[in-house]
Amino acid sequence: MTGKQKIQILGSSKKIDMKSKGSTSAEVAWGDSRGAGRRWGLAGILGGALIGLLAFAPATWLAQGLAWASQNYILLDHPQGTLWSGRGVLVLTGGRASRDASALPGHIEWNVGLYKEGFEIQLFQNCCLHGPLTLRIKPGWGRTDVLLKPSSTGLVAEWPSAWLSGLGTPWNTLQLEGPVRLSLSQLSLESIQGQWVFKGDADLDFLNISSRLSTRKPLGSYRLSVQGEEGRGEGTKFKLSTLHGALTLQGSGRWGPAGLSFHGEASTHPEDQAALQNLLNVIGRRDGSRSVISIGSV
Repeated sequence: MTGKQKIQILGSSKKIDMKSKGSTSAEVAWGDSRGAGRRWGLAGILGGALIGLLAFAPATWLAQGLAWASQNYILLDHPQGTLWSGRGVLVLTGGRASRDASALPGHIEWNVGLYKEGFEIQLFQNCCLHGPLTLRIKPGWGRTDVLLKPSSTGLVAEWPSAWLSGLGTPWNTLQLEGPVRLSLSQLSLESIQGQWVFKGDADLDFLNISSRLSTRKPLGSYRLSVQGEEGRGEGTKFKLSTLHGALTLQGSGRWGPAGLSFHGEASTHPEDQAALQNLLNVIGRRDGSRSVISIGSV
């Protein structure tokens, strides 16, 4: 074999190698493009599935969220529809370990939409809400803000006091009768690492209340005024007062990181002592003619 022939062979071999190298690069590029196409296609499928899942998310998701946020004191029974639009029955319970439960008549309905900072929920209930009640929920890292906006200032809702029996003791023993009215202008709640903080003012009026423990009907009308937290760590303050009636109730308390605390008393006129004896024994600790109510430390 001559030197010239060797060079030609080497040159020929080099040409073959370059062609092979070019072919390999093209195949790699083609493979990459196909891989990227598959990834984008998979992302599109997953994105579409997620949107579809959220769009048709069942109402049970909302029920589970409400149970978690209220520590099972408020439940949404028989939820129907979707997370965005549906209805259910509101139930009060004594918590996770309680067997007591009481449901409101009829259904509460909701519509969920989006606004610039989070979600907006509109609530409707023929039996108990006076017009739609709007909740604006702003989620964040480690905290959630909830703003309650009634359709008009003043009376927001009215419930039968018998609903409170679902909370267990002492409500299930008292078996109250009569309406409970909620009035407020605007109220906000903040959940910071699982602790709820209230801001704003509200009044709960117990009107012409009766109890199965007393033959005196009605017992009277009472107001529980709630004052939201003004400074960090102060807690929510509330005051109980008597509007009128044979049974006089008064007291004050606070709800904060340390839990619930309340101190008050119940009393009556001498002529009503016999009719209210059983009720006074159940309400609190007897101290002569009055009954002392003490929860936690004030």
